Amino acid sequence: MKNFGLLLLGIILGALVVYFYCSNNQADMESEPPMLTPKGIISPEQAMVLDSTYNLKHRIINDSLFKKSIDGGDNRSSWWSLEDIQNYINYAENQAGELGYTMDGLRVYLGSYPDEGGKTGLTTMFFIPTGKKNTSKGSIFSVQSKSGDIPGGSGLNLGQNGHPPEVNYPQ
Repeated sequence: MKNFGLLLLGIILGALVVYFYCSNNQADMESEPPMLTPKGIISPEQAMVLDSTYNLKHRIINDSLFKKSIDGGDNRSSWWSLEDIQNYINYAENQAGELGYTMDGLRVYLGSYPDEGGKTGLTTMFFIPTGKKNTSKGSIFSVQSKSGDIPGGSGLNLGQNGHPPEVNYPQ
């Protein structure tokens, strides 16, 4: 009888240990992954310095090369919704794979629309996918290609301009 009591006590203690272990493990699995800080994060104060430092270049370019836009000046910013950016990233990754590349980033370019119909072409910003050409992984001598713009990769444009277009950071 004494051995049966110890056996029963051992089963109960074992069940409790398994229960607490599994419940702690489940809580760990349900918690969100830690927030990673991306490289290049800047403070609002640093953003203001960058924006105000660009003012002189923007003014020189606009005053010397362009007539004032009837829409209130040239663009200083572009805005995309999170949904548009997430959809674009998914689209660009898929397209990169079809083109034989592995997408590893996005490059932002400054561009300008052409002057048409008596309207001054305004500045725009657009994304282009970047990546590396897929190579055979079987050879020990294969050299990993350098990341660059993906040839034939579609870009993302048509972000909304600032209100008014020439307004500085922050809006």
